[in-house]
Amino acid sequence: MIPGPVMVAAGCGGTGRELATYCGDDGLDGLDFVTRSITLDARAGGPGPRIEEVPGGLVNAVGLPNPGLEHFLATELPWLVRAGARVIVSIAGATMGEYADLARRLSRAPGVAGLEVNVGAPDEVGVGLFEVREPYHSASVIAAVRREFPADRPVLAKLRPDVSRIVEGARSCHEAGATAVVIGNAVPAAFPDGRSGGLSGPAIAPVALRCVAEVARALPELPTIGCGGVHDLRSANAYLDAGAASVQVGTALLHDPTTVARLRAAFTSSPQED
Repeated sequence: MIPGPVMVAAGCGGTGRELATYCGDDGLDGLDFVTRSITLDARAGGPGPRIEEVPGGLVNAVGLPNPGLEHFLATELPWLVRAGARVIVSIAGATMGEYADLARRLSRAPGVAGLEVNVGAPDEVGVGLFEVREPYHSASVIAAVRREFPADRPVLAKLRPDVSRIVEGARSCHEAGATAVVIGNAVPAAFPDGRSGGLSGPAIAPVALRCVAEVARALPELPTIGCGGVHDLRSANAYLDAGAASVQVGTALLHDPTTVARLRAAFTSSPQED
């Protein structure tokens, strides 16, 4: 089953507790919630400042801060499950072995509805992740994860929106066992002081939309999930019209944490009106 039509993008809903207050009477119940990227060991994240607003979006270099797998399994996951969220765990690793280990251990954890495999970080080397230079690198990670995770639960491959390679990358991941691809991650960028970071928000929407359309046209059998600049019904529908099966909301939540709740209500009540 492909999540949707509206999901919380990885890292943008915090632990879930922070977002629940802004989700109305139902809270997180029934919401497709992608966790922040979880690694085997705890990570403190990058040095500050980690986020800077720029025209049309944000540049970030958060460094994937998270409590590590054991703490996540003991505290964050049980809370999300009790809140009624459909939990998609985002995973990240420095090696294929780490990705496989994460998938194996999460496959046994109650309440994990699926995995999102982060193979499109804007600066994977800088944050110590497995370097994905070619589509076969990401495919190798997906294959390692798929071998360790139940076939009846989705594995989503999260790719950066690189128009020149997106179809090749999506095809490779699909052939390796990805249920769907998430397009896209933040794109490589820089802070005003020259530090490496990733650009997200409405500024990348035209590029991400092009990537979704390219994949939908070339691989109609592969579900895509659009991400990048979704903030209202019109921007969400743009992705659906381009061929996406669902959308993720990320950067908008930092500006207006009610965005997901408003979009869920809008799709439920009147999908064709803003």
